[in-house]
Amino acid sequence: MQYRRVGRSGLEVSRLALGTMSWGAAVDAYEAEDQLKTFLDAGGTLVDTAPIYGDGNCEELLGTLLTKTGVRDRIVLAGKAALVHRNGEVERDASRKTLLEQLDLSLRQLGTDHLDLWQIHRWDERTPIEETLSTLEQVVRSGKVTYVGISNFTGWQTSLAHTWLASRPDGLPIVSTQMEYSLLHREPEAEVFAAAEHHGMGVLAWSPLGRGVLTGKYRAGIPADSRAADPGWGDFVSRYLTPAKSAVVEAAARASEGLGVTVAHVSLSWLLARPGVASAIVGARTTAQLQESLASEELDLPPEIVQALDDVSGVSR
Repeated sequence: MQYRRVGRSGLEVSRLALGTMSWGAAVDAYEAEDQLKTFLDAGGTLVDTAPIYGDGNCEELLGTLLTKTGVRDRIVLAGKAALVHRNGEVERDASRKTLLEQLDLSLRQLGTDHLDLWQIHRWDERTPIEETLSTLEQVVRSGKVTYVGISNFTGWQTSLAHTWLASRPDGLPIVSTQMEYSLLHREPEAEVFAAAEHHGMGVLAWSPLGRGVLTGKYRAGIPADSRAADPGWGDFVSRYLTPAKSAVVEAAARASEGLGVTVAHVSLSWLLARPGVASAIVGARTTAQLQESLASEELDLPPEIVQALDDVSGVSR
């Protein structure tokens, strides 16, 4: 596994991260333990989680595994806050009260005294940004958090948050921004990547395989056991099953055939070579799927293939 610094910070992470969004829901304890072992055996370090993941069951499961396996000191543990389950709905709440409550809950469930990276999961338009950001200062001073980041912020929100916090007496930088990014979703390049580069922030890419479409599994239709066939996930995947997006997948497939690798390997290799990307967060329902993603570390795409993929996947699509 290769490692990178997150932006201009001192935080070093594996360039493939383990995503746990389905742990405690689609991924049970046995599968999760196997995935964690597989990831660590491959040299992975960055594990990304959130209290809302796995229908609220993820962090307790992950914490149990960390205690059982004794590997806490081998991982960079990245958590989040500001999304909460209330009255059957997911709400944004980045108030100081909710952030501190979620952090304390995460620490208890994960069985640790600190998070290596703590991220504001979503911008909350109802809470003054000053209240949210000053809470980040508070938890770093307390020792409960080492580095802070943001997630799913727009370009102007990214710049506003970083500038306000870095200009405070403590000069606390936001080191990372997490966002959806892949060959099928390059829109963040227009503003968010520019803001991140300007402020010295690293990009953590979620759904780097385009919600599963860049595995190539949908080229011949929708498999019955796929997310796209699941009523709860169909809309999540369908936006990438358009003719324009299919052209990108086919270009990646042609490259994969020529190189003798999988479509997923081509897609991840392209992403990891993008300027500013510190790590790609790969989630999986099975250990076999995770192993497939981890194997992409061995591939470096030829420049002509990179250029072809750049052309076909341009943001104008």
